[in-house]
Amino acid sequence: MKIRIRKGKQMGRLTVTEQIDQKHQEDLQRLRGFRLLDDDFLTKCFEGDTASIELVLQIVLEKPDLKVLDVRTQVFVENLLNRSVRLDILATDSTGAKLNVEVQRSDKGAGRKRARYNSSMMDANLLKKGEDFDRLPETWVIFITENDVMGKGLPLYPVERCFLGTGEKFEDGSHILYVNGAYRGDTPIGKLMHDFSCTDAADMYYGTLADRVRFFKENKEGIEIMCRAMEDMRNQTLKEGMKEVALRMLAAGKYALEEIVNISGLSLEEVKQLKADRSA
Repeated sequence: MKIRIRKGKQMGRLTVTEQIDQKHQEDLQRLRGFRLLDDDFLTKCFEGDTASIELVLQIVLEKPDLKVLDVRTQVFVENLLNRSVRLDILATDSTGAKLNVEVQRSDKGAGRKRARYNSSMMDANLLKKGEDFDRLPETWVIFITENDVMGKGLPLYPVERCFLGTGEKFEDGSHILYVNGAYRGDTPIGKLMHDFSCTDAADMYYGTLADRVRFFKENKEGIEIMCRAMEDMRNQTLKEGMKEVALRMLAAGKYALEEIVNISGLSLEEVKQLKADRSA
């Protein structure tokens, strides 16, 4: 027997309500599989939560007394002339140091030159016009990677500038650190990386992190927040695709703006802005 679903007089199609419910169920399934190694889930868990990022930084930097005063997620650092960056997490500690934490499941996304670029972009936005260079705060770029991207089997890979002739540190206040997310062991960093790979809060060592994961996976309010975030991500992905179509049409040089609006689904103002940005 075939079961047919009615939508008005049409047969075999899901109603709008049923489509929404189906998408919601898919989101719930995705949510169950999320880990802190998934950057979208991590940034939502750590959004405004100084306790969680403080714990992580205390462990990976081996500074048990470190205190975080402020944390922001998905921080856009604009470069008016060239490539801008979006930082997963940007924290400020009690000494004024700025700490960028990035989570990368892809080895390619944790490239050494990306770490260098993140560090330079942070520096470029930390001094006001006319301020002395000595006022630059200490900065950290920390990549937590799913795999051992350096391939040496170590839990941590600190990177520092140094004098090649003597091995002494340059001490310019700029630091890069790679954290091996594949490392396991009966140590704080081993337990932390275990927690970053867990899908179930009940399996985690650190209560601070487990509570956040549990809230977003098991609490009604937290689940609603995550589902809205996933919907926003889908809309953003769709928007980026529409912009890509419009940019290709602009590059072709044979379409009127109204045609681009009709095909891409963008507004006329958005298409005009893309054209202006492309011509700048």
